Amino acid sequence: MRALNQFADATSGVLHVHSSPAALCPHIEWALAATLDCKANLKWTSQPASPGQLRASTDWVGRVGTGARLVNALRAWPMLRFEVTEDPSDGVDGERYCHAPGLGLWHGSMSANGDVILGEMRLRALIAEHGGSASLAGELEHALGSAWDAELEPYRLGGEGAEVTWLHRNVG
Repeated sequence: MRALNQFADATSGVLHVHSSPAALCPHIEWALAATLDCKANLKWTSQPASPGQLRASTDWVGRVGTGARLVNALRAWPMLRFEVTEDPSDGVDGERYCHAPGLGLWHGSMSANGDVILGEMRLRALIAEHGGSASLAGELEHALGSAWDAELEPYRLGGEGAEVTWLHRNVG
C-alpha cells in the first residue's frame, strides 16, 4: 500500500557563519542550540577576508523548515555574514539563504545540484513587469542572488587552518 504522505518530515543542511565578531560567537551558539534543540559545538577559526572576524560551519538535521528557523535566529545580528542551506527532500525543494551587511537577506529555492530555481510564474512576473527593458537583466541577477554570491565568495574560501568538508555522493 502506498503512503498517503508524500512529504518528508526531516531534512538536513549546512550553516556557514562567514564572519562574526568574537563577542557574538557564544550568542550565535545559544541561538543555534535553542533552534536545533541540541548543543552547538562550533569550531571558530579566523576569517582572512575580514581580519578580527571569526568563521564556523556545521551540518544540521531537523524538521523541514529548520533552515528558515535558523535564519530567523541569526538575522537578529545585521553585522553577520552567513549562509544556510536546507537540502531538498521528498516533496520539498531545497533552499538557500544568504545574509550580508548592506545587502540584507536573500532566499532562493535550490535544485538537488545546487542551482537556483526560478519558477515559471516568477519569470513571467519579471518579464511582465520589466518587459524587454534593461532592468530585466538586473531583476534576474537579483532573483539569482548574484550580489550575495559576489559579496560572500571571498569569505567562503576560508584560509589556512579552516575546516574543510568534502561532500561526495556514491553513484551506481
